[in-house]
Amino acid sequence: MVFKTIITNVEALRMSKRKCSNCGERQYKDSMTIINILAFCNVDCATSYAFKNKQKGADKIHKKKKRELKSNDKAFREKQAQAAFNKFIRLRDDSLPCISCGRHHGGQYHAGHYKSRGASPELRFEEINCHKQCSPCNLHLSGNIINYRANLINKIGIDKVEWLEGPHEIIKYTCEDLKAIELKYKQKIKELENDKNS
Repeated sequence: MVFKTIITNVEALRMSKRKCSNCGERQYKDSMTIINILAFCNVDCATSYAFKNKQKGADKIHKKKKRELKSNDKAFREKQAQAAFNKFIRLRDDSLPCISCGRHHGGQYHAGHYKSRGASPELRFEEINCHKQCSPCNLHLSGNIINYRANLINKIGIDKVEWLEGPHEIIKYTCEDLKAIELKYKQKIKELENDKNS
């Protein structure tokens, strides 16, 4: 009687169905290809599964290498830091008019540098050197610099404007510096957005 029960249980196990680890189809266990703890419809499914997982592994390695490359890519880090800084400036000055023409309009606004990034790269992340500026002033009027200066004096004072115009020590940013700047301004953006929403 015990022997008959064991045979019945073995038969039941053989006749039970299991899901294929590759295609998801349910098959009787005794007709499946079992590898370690995984079950497959057939050898083709097992091969397909192995190839897909090999590809997933390769993709993970590729993504990791890409992240490492980006971390050590100065041009990329500079671009990311500048984007975060510029977004902070636009958000900080959101309610203010264009620093150059003094207008509020429905057009696009930029983070316009008083001393340009090309001429004074050491001031590219200096907050008092960068203010909300409309696209026409920034792009078509080369910063509309005469009006920019007059309005900047009203905003921050002549002493700070003259400091901006004075000589500055050249700053050579490392990738780590640029990443820190990006994170700093992302945090400042978050704080400003939270303040606006509260």
